[in-house]
Amino acid sequence: MDGEILQILLFLVIGGYGGGALAGLLSVGHARWEKMGSTVGFAAATVSSVLGCIVSAAVLLSGRTVDVGLPHVLPLGELSLHLDSLSAFFLLVISIVGTFVSLYSPGYAAHTAGAGRTGILVFLYNLFLLMMAGVVIAGDAILFLILWEVMSLTTFFLIVFDKKSSASRRAGFLYVIMTHGGTAFLVVMFLLLFASTGSFSFSTLQGAGATIPEPVKTIIFLCALVGFGTKAGIIPLHIWLPEAHPAAPSNVSALMSGVMIKTGIYGMVRVFFGFLGPGAEWWGILVLVLAVTSSVLGVLYALMEHDLKRLLAFHSIENIGIILMGIGAAMLFSASGNHPLAALALLAGLYHVLNHAVFKGLLFLGAGSVVNATGTRNMEKLGGLVRRLPATAALFLVGSIAISALPPLNGFVSEWLTFQALLQGFTIASLAVKIAIPLTVALLALTGALAAACFVKAFGITFLGLPRSEAASAAHEPGKLMLGAMGGLAFLCFLLGIAPGLVITM
Repeated sequence: MDGEILQILLFLVIGGYGGGALAGLLSVGHARWEKMGSTVGFAAATVSSVLGCIVSAAVLLSGRTVDVGLPHVLPLGELSLHLDSLSAFFLLVISIVGTFVSLYSPGYAAHTAGAGRTGILVFLYNLFLLMMAGVVIAGDAILFLILWEVMSLTTFFLIVFDKKSSASRRAGFLYVIMTHGGTAFLVVMFLLLFASTGSFSFSTLQGAGATIPEPVKTIIFLCALVGFGTKAGIIPLHIWLPEAHPAAPSNVSALMSGVMIKTGIYGMVRVFFGFLGPGAEWWGILVLVLAVTSSVLGVLYALMEHDLKRLLAFHSIENIGIILMGIGAAMLFSASGNHPLAALALLAGLYHVLNHAVFKGLLFLGAGSVVNATGTRNMEKLGGLVRRLPATAALFLVGSIAISALPPLNGFVSEWLTFQALLQGFTIASLAVKIAIPLTVALLALTGALAAACFVKAFGITFLGLPRSEAASAAHEPGKLMLGAMGGLAFLCFLLGIAPGLVITM
C-alpha cells in the first residue's frame, strides 16, 4: 500500500470511531432511537477496528511510516500524527481487541445499560477507542498529552457508569487522582525533553538521549517510569486498578485491562528505547525489581480474591509485571552493549503485550457473560455453570489455560520467549546482570505456577460442582454474537500459540 492509501485508511479509522460516538450521542434521550444508535455505534466501532488492523498490519509488513500534519491554532509547534512500527503494533493490539469487544457489546449493553443509558455507553465506548488509538499515533508531545487526558476522563466516566453504585464512584475518583498525578510527571518529562531539544515533535526527540546530559536523562527516565507506570498499574502505583476495572461495564473492562493499560507500556518503550536510548545499568535493575514485585504480588492478591472481576484485575498487574520483565531485561542488556539480546527481550515483552490483550479480553468477556446471567461477581455464589453455560465455560477455560502459560496457547509462547531472553543473559559478564537474571527467572517461574493454581480455583469454583445460588441455577447462555466474539478471541489464543511467527516476523 502506498502512503496516500494508508493515510486515507487512518482517517477512516478515526472517522469511524467519531461517527460511532456521534450515533450514540444523538440517540441519548430518544428511547425509540436507542436500539438503532447502539447498532450503528457498535457497528462503526467494529468496522473502524477492522480497518485499524489493516492499516497497522500494512505498516508493520511494509516498514513504511505515515505522517500527517494537523491544522491548529496553538503556538507550540506542529500537531501531527505519526504511525511507525511501534505505534502500528500498539494500534494493532487496540484494533484486534476492539473488533471482538465491539461485536460482543450490543448484546451486553442491551442487558446492562438500562433505559436511556445505552446511547451514553455507545458514545463513551467509541470515544474511548478513539482516544486510545489517538494516543499511540500522536506525533508530538502536545497532541499526546491532550489525547492522554481525554482518554483518562473518558475512562473515568465509564468507571462511574453505574450511577447507583457508590463503589463505582469511589473507584472513579481514585482513578482520576492517580492518573492526573501520573500525568504531572509526564508533563515534567516532556518539558525537560523540550528544554534539551527545542522541540515537542517525536521525530526530533527520537535518539535525543545521545545529546542530553546524564543527570537530566535520569530525571526524564524516572518521570516516565512514574507517569506511564501509573497508567500501566505497576506496584506500588496500582491501587486504582483493582477498584476501577471491576466497576466498569465488562466490555469496557476488557478494553481497560487488555488494552488501555498498555498505553503506559507504549509510552515506556517510546521514551526508554526511542528517545533516551541505552542508559545506566541501574535503570534496567529498577524496572526488573518493579516487574517481579508486580508479577508476584499481583498473582498473590488474585489468589485471595472471591470477586471474579477483581481476580482478573489483579492478574493484569501480574501480566504487566511479566511484560516489564522483558522491557527491564532489554534495558539491562542494552546498557551492557548486547543489543541483539536486548532486541530479543524487548520482542518477548511486546509479544506478551499482544497475548495478554487477547486472553484477558476473552476472560473479561467471559466474566461479563457470567455476571449478566447470574447478577453476581462473587464466585462463592456461583458453581455448576458448566451445565447452564457450557459454551461460556469452554471459552473461559481456553482463556484460563492461556493466562496460565500452558502450551499450546499464546501465553506459553511469550512467557517462554521471556525465559529464553533472560537465560541468555548469563553470558553477560556484568555482576549486576548475573544477580538480577537468576532472581527474575525464578520469580517468573513462581508467578506462572501461582497463576495456574489461581485459575484452577477460579474455573472450578465458578463453573464446576453444584449451583450455590438460585441465580446460578437459572443462568443461561448469552446471545450468539456475544459467544462468537469470545470464540474469535479464543481462536486467536490458539493461533498466536501455534503460529507465533505470524506476528514476530512483522
